[in-house]
Amino acid sequence: MRADENLTITWIQCELFWEDILANLNHFEKWFDRIDQPTDLIVLPEMFTTGFTMNAASVAQEMDGDAVAWIRTQARKLGADIAGSMVIREKGRFYNRLVWAGANGALYTYDKRHLFRMAGEETVYSAGRERLTVDLRGWKIRPFICYDLRFPVWMRNLENAYDIAVCTANWPAGRSAHWKILLQARAIENQCYMIGVNRVGTGGKGLRYSGDSAVIDPMGNVLFQQADVECVHTRQLSFSALQKWRTEFPVWMDAESLPSEI
Repeated sequence: MRADENLTITWIQCELFWEDILANLNHFEKWFDRIDQPTDLIVLPEMFTTGFTMNAASVAQEMDGDAVAWIRTQARKLGADIAGSMVIREKGRFYNRLVWAGANGALYTYDKRHLFRMAGEETVYSAGRERLTVDLRGWKIRPFICYDLRFPVWMRNLENAYDIAVCTANWPAGRSAHWKILLQARAIENQCYMIGVNRVGTGGKGLRYSGDSAVIDPMGNVLFQQADVECVHTRQLSFSALQKWRTEFPVWMDAESLPSEI
């Protein structure tokens, strides 16, 4: 399928209500009202329904729960795909699961592969094993979640398997320098657009989040980045600019294959 020349992506960087699903859903509906132009995809932060919590048993929902129903309803209502992660219980296990609801009713999921051991995430949640690539208007988009950003092998873009990487996060301000550098590095090495969507405010454990949500082009140029304030940003991406860079500087042609166990 030939990709449309332009794809429009919107992300929302805002504070989250600690472990209060209904309050967060209502909060994001107000943010949706601030989107002032048509968009193809809306990206929300990691665990946008609760904040980054290890209290999975208290806040987890099933795939047929209110949060998933809400994101599907909003996607149909807004005529745009919506993606963000939430705490999901499935077959007795907990997952930090990105749920991608299509405006056309489609539903895709990606379970966070790398669990943040410094917060004990690996003792609460089960790790994902499969990558997800979504085709949106001919653009191939691959989502990742927060800590995944530190692992270039998992994000490796062999044979231009994707055009845009989206990383949804709750990344603390104390490591914001890492966040900004890694977003650029992943864009450069994978010759793709990189969208990083983080939260702001203070979490339930007292951690401060500076946001620094960003759009990075395939050459590593920061097209937009915003710190420390709630905001909504919409950006149109050019497919011809992406293809031009891949053709003029075809680093992707010299990449080794991934290890068979990955």
